[in-house]
Amino acid sequence: MHPITALQTEYSLWGRHVEDEILPTVRELGIGFVPYSPLGRGFLTGAITKPGDLGSGDARSHRYPRFAGEAFDKNQVLVARVRVIAERRGVSAGQMALAWVLAKGEDLVPIPGTKRRKYLEENAAAALIHLTPDEVKELEAAVPQQEIVGDRYAAASMKAIDR
Repeated sequence: MHPITALQTEYSLWGRHVEDEILPTVRELGIGFVPYSPLGRGFLTGAITKPGDLGSGDARSHRYPRFAGEAFDKNQVLVARVRVIAERRGVSAGQMALAWVLAKGEDLVPIPGTKRRKYLEENAAAALIHLTPDEVKELEAAVPQQEIVGDRYAAASMKAIDR
């Protein structure tokens, strides 16, 4: 028998479904937590401002409902709020979103994906941003879960994923 040493699942300002049961359970059991997509698949960086920013071969536009149609536009409002908070601190929206994940516990080891060195360095610099408890609350209020439009995955993909 081998103990579970880490759980990897999605966690970001845009997806806080793990906070009520999963995160407390892994902490109680001493299991590490590795949040993937801490930047909301890039949406929380603010770099994706219109559907055309996603190339024709980019799976996000059809695999993730939050990136499509009316949901895209409504979710942009949330990103704009993060951007305002980030600008006040002199950092990028992506850094602020990543700093939020890091502020949720020293036991979290997020894995933001990137294809460019520039973003790798920007993501690493987020570790130097220390948010106050008030800033954490402000970010959570800026991206309330009930205002996020669209499922995390398309219906066909949801068969294998528990929301």
